[in-house]
Amino acid sequence: MFTNNKVLILGFARSGYDAAKFLLKRGNTVYLTDMKEDHDKDQMKELEELGIHFVLGSHPDDLLDKSFDYLIKNPGVPIDHKYVLKAKELGIEVINEVEMAYRLLPNNIKFIGITGTNGKTTTTTLIYKFLIEDGKRAHLTGNIGYPLTGFLDKLQENDIIVMETSCQQLENLTKFNPDIAVMTNLSPAHIDFLKSYENYKRVKAKIFQNHTSKNIAILNLENEDVLEVTKNIKSTVKYFSSKKEINGSYIKDDAIYYYDEKIIDLKDIQLIGTHNYENIMAAIMVVKELGVKNESIIKVLKEFKGVEHRIEYVRELNGIKFYNDSKATNIKATQIALSSFKTPVIILLGGLDRGHDFFELKDYMKYVKHIVALGECRNRVEEFAKKLSIPCTNVETIREAVPAAVKVAENGDTILLSPASASWDQYKKFEDRGDEFKKIVNEL
Repeated sequence: MFTNNKVLILGFARSGYDAAKFLLKRGNTVYLTDMKEDHDKDQMKELEELGIHFVLGSHPDDLLDKSFDYLIKNPGVPIDHKYVLKAKELGIEVINEVEMAYRLLPNNIKFIGITGTNGKTTTTTLIYKFLIEDGKRAHLTGNIGYPLTGFLDKLQENDIIVMETSCQQLENLTKFNPDIAVMTNLSPAHIDFLKSYENYKRVKAKIFQNHTSKNIAILNLENEDVLEVTKNIKSTVKYFSSKKEINGSYIKDDAIYYYDEKIIDLKDIQLIGTHNYENIMAAIMVVKELGVKNESIIKVLKEFKGVEHRIEYVRELNGIKFYNDSKATNIKATQIALSSFKTPVIILLGGLDRGHDFFELKDYMKYVKHIVALGECRNRVEEFAKKLSIPCTNVETIREAVPAAVKVAENGDTILLSPASASWDQYKKFEDRGDEFKKIVNEL
């Protein structure tokens, strides 16, 4: 499989590079096309020495023809890209780097897939940390930044793969079938990419599409959309709940339980907020299936302070606390962030204008004393602030936003970057936005 084939890779990025390198070493003829011409010079040189055919700076109409066996699409490439549509017309299978790598995995490993709208990265990271603390060989991969292909030559018998799985990746997965699959929650997101919320939910549910009763699905009992999209899956289903004592993982007497077994008191957990307790319960449900001891779980939870860029504590200055939540690229994520604070908040809000409705934040603004509107959609944010009678400062960049927030902050306030918007109006990725915020804050 994937030997001596002709393959077109659509999109460079990290997954395109790893897929190309792997395929070239297996004797495949590989073309890689990307509209951008400027890429990592060392990576380009390495691929050139392996025999890659680069087509950069354009997507010629005549590049893709019947001679190709596969089109491997970068997850970020639109689902209606002309090559994707043409490949389907020509009967060429469209997959992505994850699907290719999955088909080449050995049978003697365990695979855990985590998806959902919010909480994926925290849940994935916790599962991985629990496993490593317990002395198990685990590999962290997927949307969290490490392509699955890069682990194919490193796997040993009984290894465990823990993969954060995005909707963009799931769109082109067909045989992919994790032994344990988690859905943290669902809410409207990535509508610009998948065209409708109904399609987004359909794509998210694909993580369970090949499940049988031998596979385990771990689901959030408190999310109606999760329950709706999973009502017909064939998995063995197990639940976690932040509101009810159930046959699964739940909160009781300010502690997290796994069935009838108390795992840890909430006061001993570094992470705060109901959303994080849900992520923790999902992670516990997974690792309990793999025999992880309570001591390992407790040790991690007492030390783990959270994922970078997700309600990440940056510093305190003159009694003002700064938090970086750049990963909040949708409304739901910012709702979660705002629910985590009970002190006066100055929020930095805005970014790429996707037409999303900021008024969905209305019920979560109880502690917000000031809004700093920024980015492409800053004028719509300012309009939202005016309708709620919340003072607002309108700026364009993070560099302007931080001092504007500090100017109105007082001892005991929290300054929170939680944009409820993608970063692509000014940054390549949300990590860059968060890094700049932290740099500016630490320079104060």
